Amino acid sequence: MYMLKKNIIKLIIILFFFQISNALSEEKFLSLKKDKVNVRYGPSFSFPIKYVYKKINLPIKQIDEKENFRRIIDFKKNTGWIHVSQLKKINSVIVSKRKILFKKPSVFSEPIANIETGRLLIVQKCKKNWCRVKTGNVKGWVDKKNLWGVIK
Repeated sequence: MYMLKKNIIKLIIILFFFQISNALSEEKFLSLKKDKVNVRYGPSFSFPIKYVYKKINLPIKQIDEKENFRRIIDFKKNTGWIHVSQLKKINSVIVSKRKILFKKPSVFSEPIANIETGRLLIVQKCKKNWCRVKTGNVKGWVDKKNLWGVIK
């Protein structure tokens, strides 16, 4: 009976640490910190560069982590590893389907501009189903639907 309790406790501890490790590598959105970021084939500087991003604030999704590297996937489904120093908290989104930018967070508000698919928007704040964004010198509100990089 004692051995059974001991084994159950070990199993609970193992499952607990497994859950913690899964939570740490949880998927989340981040943005690129610089206008030139190397993406590597593996999680260290010894791996060759796969490609280079040349767009500051580009949103990416973290899908795994190993030490100081994050495995990412982008809007176009490209994947690779980026050093954590090149990433920051998400502050941008990409429009995945044509949208209208509104003056206020309502479809009954005055339309300001048409936003094309693939456009990078800088997020100023989000509330409920809307985000206040900036693109170029234009600011306004877009609904969260069909935005890549925002948690709904």
